Amino acid sequence: MRGFTLLELLIVIGIIIVLLGVTIAALNPARQMRQAVTATRWANVSAIANAVAQKIINDGGSWFCAGCPATTTSVRISSTACNLCSCLVPDYLGSLPSDPAAGSPAGQVTNCGSSYDTFYDISWSTTTPGAYPRVTVTAAQDTSISVTR
Repeated sequence: MRGFTLLELLIVIGIIIVLLGVTIAALNPARQMRQAVTATRWANVSAIANAVAQKIINDGGSWFCAGCPATTTSVRISSTACNLCSCLVPDYLGSLPSDPAAGSPAGQVTNCGSSYDTFYDISWSTTTPGAYPRVTVTAAQDTSISVTR
């Protein structure tokens, strides 16, 4: 009976290690994870902006939310600054998403019955009389993402 020599086994193991190294470098899991978080953030910001725009349309072109201050400056969407939950959930959004780049797990949504912070900001303005307000939702954590409707 003839088996493999130690040298042959070491050569095969070396080739496997090189192939694994090349595969891991090509896949780049850290980059894939960053892209997934960025895509989630874009989806969340767009969902909030679309929900606010839909509420404005349904309210005949005016923007009012009892939980938000009457200001055109950017404010944080949270239970203490601009509480959008009372205006959007559950009619326009099933739940209010939070920014995964701010340390909250991807896919986590806020519980509107308790204290929350989405780590997203909202601002609105009416530049043209009689026109619908322009609403901008921004994710300022990590790479800044902004959607205007």
